[in-house]
Amino acid sequence: MVFGVSGSRTARYAQIAEVLTRHGMGHLLHATGLDRWAPAALLGVGVDRTAGGAVHLRLALEELGPTFMKLGQILSTRPDLLPEQYQTELAKLQDAAPPVGAEAIRAVVREELGIDAGEAFATFDDEPIASASIGQVHGAQLPDGTRVVVKVRKPGAVDRIREDLEILRNLAAHASRQWTAAADYNVVGLVEQFGRTILAELDYLQEGRNAERFAANFEGDARVRIPRVFWATTTSRVLTLERVEGLKINDIAALDAAGFDRAALAVNAAGVLAQMVFQDGFFHADPHPGNMFVQPDGAIALIDFGMVGEIDEQLHDQLGRLLLALGRKDPRRLARALMDMSTSPREADVPSLADDVAGFISLYDRTDLQDLNISRLAQRLLAVIRAHRLQMPAEVAVISKMVVMAEGLGRVLDPKFRLSQALRPYVLVLFLERHSPQAFLHDLRDAGLEAIDLVEDLPHLLNGLVRIVDSGGLEVRLRAEELEPLMSRAERIGDRVVAGVIAAAFIRGVGDLVSMDRERWTGWRAPFMRTGLAALGGLGGYFAWSAARRARHRRS
Repeated sequence: MVFGVSGSRTARYAQIAEVLTRHGMGHLLHATGLDRWAPAALLGVGVDRTAGGAVHLRLALEELGPTFMKLGQILSTRPDLLPEQYQTELAKLQDAAPPVGAEAIRAVVREELGIDAGEAFATFDDEPIASASIGQVHGAQLPDGTRVVVKVRKPGAVDRIREDLEILRNLAAHASRQWTAAADYNVVGLVEQFGRTILAELDYLQEGRNAERFAANFEGDARVRIPRVFWATTTSRVLTLERVEGLKINDIAALDAAGFDRAALAVNAAGVLAQMVFQDGFFHADPHPGNMFVQPDGAIALIDFGMVGEIDEQLHDQLGRLLLALGRKDPRRLARALMDMSTSPREADVPSLADDVAGFISLYDRTDLQDLNISRLAQRLLAVIRAHRLQMPAEVAVISKMVVMAEGLGRVLDPKFRLSQALRPYVLVLFLERHSPQAFLHDLRDAGLEAIDLVEDLPHLLNGLVRIVDSGGLEVRLRAEELEPLMSRAERIGDRVVAGVIAAAFIRGVGDLVSMDRERWTGWRAPFMRTGLAALGGLGGYFAWSAARRARHRRS
């Protein structure tokens, strides 16, 4: 493979090769094509990767700068790609970036707002509150006395990030051709996805819009507080937000000293995250404890809205199918649901996956809901996913990480906390939506569209068949009077299949709903009986019309 690189680009390749080798990752050089840039003195030299590999990966990413640090942060949210010890270590990159000088930050403010920071704000603190890989945060006051935080993108970050993204694309393309695991995990697609994520984070206007969308979703909700955006002093490189202060949600000593009900906080935090995923379909993709603060009134303030996730209609439906399979404890159904969700180009071995999934199901088969350790189950399921090299959509991976994080935080706040109970109402709503009349009609519509596609493709299929017959000398002779009985029989069989599918779907849906929440079945019986009678009436009418149509056709 030939890389077209400038002198500075060559130096960057050499730096990456040197850092990886020095931290014991020289085995990656050949797979990625970096070996030609590795210093000869370092080839074959490095730390022992059998111990402390996760630590050295974090140190290497820190040394390589903002792009690689952000890559590590995102990988820390991908339990489908990395085992737990690597996720834990890479999560430390959240607050690990060194700050840049005050003069450089003030220069960015002046370039973006057209006036000095001293004019735009009544006060502007030169000492940063926090420094991340792309930007850093400073305290300030607006002219009216409102306390705010000003997030400023670090100068030069965009040019280096764009150059690093091009390098990562080249390395990923080379690795996909040289390394089977890289191809199986679609590293090219992962790098493209990472590029879109980090470039979106560079735009603080988008982060401001994300904050306002969260504020709208939680409007009037006393559990959560979203800081206000001040657009007059916000641009793509400078973001001004209301300053929210409080206690870190995992600071147990401070929470106890302030007299907070930690059990209530655990339930509220889980509820906020569950609403984002199961109800709003728009969620905070980095809800670690450092981004959650408890207000004096007990509300949970969220900050840092650069990384978000969104659940579209297809993913929403896939999640419903996955939860259904988990609820039914059906290995093959769960294996199929995982394969349907996977974005990996590699086709998994379904029987083998089903066997491993059956072992996973046995972990909770006879366990009461209130005793389930959701995070442990999630980790075991993700281990199965990694073993079969399935790649989950980024949103699903982040949701899995959120589940583990929410249960861990909940148990820190309250040792009796059970995430399964906190999530139950939200999961039940998703389950009900999956079996709603609208969902049934949606599935019916999709089936109809597939049938239409088949009819549209039929001429092409017949033409292909004719070509095969012509080339092989095969003769097929059918008279119209011989074909009619076959078509009539096929139509009758088709009617029965349709009836069976609809009836089975209805019966299965009722059974699943009853098994999910027996306590509510009493209230559901009457509506379901009415729905069932209506469905049977509709089916009966359809069959009567179909039989009459066939009779008229035979008479004519």
